[in-house]
Amino acid sequence: MTEPCDLTATEARHLIGDKRLSPVELLDSCIARIEAVNPTVNAICGTCFDRARDEAKEAEAAVMRGDALGALHGLPLGVKDLLDTEGLLTTHGSPLFKDNVPDADHSLVAELRKAGAIVFCKTNTPEFGAGANTNNPVWGATGNPFDPKRICGGSSGGSAVALATNMMPIATGSDSGGSLRIPAAFCGVVAHRSTPGIVPNEKHGFGYTTFSVLGPMARNIDDMTLMYSSIVRHDPIDPLSAPMNTADYTNIEEVDLSTLKVAVSEDLGFAPVDNSIRATFRERVNIFKPAFKECIERDPDLGTVDRTNWILRSQIFLANHRNNYQNNRDSLGPNVRSNYEAGLEMKADEVAWAQQEQTNLYRHMETFFDDVDILIAPTVPVPPFPVEQRYCDEINGQKLDNYVIWLSLTYGLTIPGNPVTAIPCGLEPTGTPFGLQICGRHYDDRFVIGVAKALERLFETDSRTARPIPDIKGLSR
Repeated sequence: MTEPCDLTATEARHLIGDKRLSPVELLDSCIARIEAVNPTVNAICGTCFDRARDEAKEAEAAVMRGDALGALHGLPLGVKDLLDTEGLLTTHGSPLFKDNVPDADHSLVAELRKAGAIVFCKTNTPEFGAGANTNNPVWGATGNPFDPKRICGGSSGGSAVALATNMMPIATGSDSGGSLRIPAAFCGVVAHRSTPGIVPNEKHGFGYTTFSVLGPMARNIDDMTLMYSSIVRHDPIDPLSAPMNTADYTNIEEVDLSTLKVAVSEDLGFAPVDNSIRATFRERVNIFKPAFKECIERDPDLGTVDRTNWILRSQIFLANHRNNYQNNRDSLGPNVRSNYEAGLEMKADEVAWAQQEQTNLYRHMETFFDDVDILIAPTVPVPPFPVEQRYCDEINGQKLDNYVIWLSLTYGLTIPGNPVTAIPCGLEPTGTPFGLQICGRHYDDRFVIGVAKALERLFETDSRTARPIPDIKGLSR
């Protein structure tokens, strides 16, 4: 460790509880790292450093008094700029909200604060989270911490970059088509997309959907689990939320890989994937497959997921952006407009087909796991491309139909709604991080995370698969 901000969340929380690290010292270190590195990568947008320092002083006083401390006591938290934060600018990356300061926290933020986390900044996102290039007209583009001229992914790109550069120990994210997993992969950090409903969201416009899932992001599985245990809960305001034993999501142990039959898939049976990513994935499979009882190549049955995703996604854009489009169309970016207008052109029978097909895809995935314990696939199909490029429009010479097709490896698992943990697995040929998706059966989140935790430990023993670390000194210049 060189600075307190370089501590993991679990290390920092342990030292705070033992009175060996002050929350004030930790916060000041995180702020100093932001001031040094953020001018290069542009991960942080709104800030409330003065308020956070007051809260850190109170957190320190609570430790010294011997008060009962929450699981996240004294840990600085970054919040994705799509979630409301009381008294702190929340722009959604849109000029329509450039001056928006909410009066109350989103429930997820409130739960994290209740657990002792200190909100001190917002992290950058594409406009309304549309697309996987974190670039918007309010804050600009966020660069990859391994090559700032390349994209960091999205839509939780600011959170991923902030974590990779140790600006904070934990951060929030959300995932519709891959918004937790893609930036985690491009930046070399960890994220978990839950079975829908495990992390409730009172802001759902479409309550009965697998699309938008809120989730934790961190540098490693233990840190992610520490945060995750503070946000899983039952909230009846979310139609998919159900009573649960929250203790199931604390102290998640490694799963014994030698007992498992794992399926590996380069493209989930349908997705366009760059040849270099395929080669890197095959190389990594050859490294980790001896750890499993059995490792087979097998694709899930997701052949209709492209059309299903585009239809269902467009309906959500119709619901969420009706007022913005009708009253301020010219203030919306091209991703939001194109998705909204695609929805306007769809017919009722297309929507009915997509609803039925989503159910079929869900059932296909359930039967897929009748014969295997876990599915492992690449997270992203291409290396990160230049930040000026809005989206990837071609893979292996094949033109893509719209701005989300290049996200197919991740939205292929969004549509059936399976739990997925994203973990880093070394570097790919461009020198940026390579990531894997660990996918399991619905509601087997604890098991999926346990497998990812075992793989993370395995990967640490090999320089080809260990989590890559960006050059902080170079970024600070």
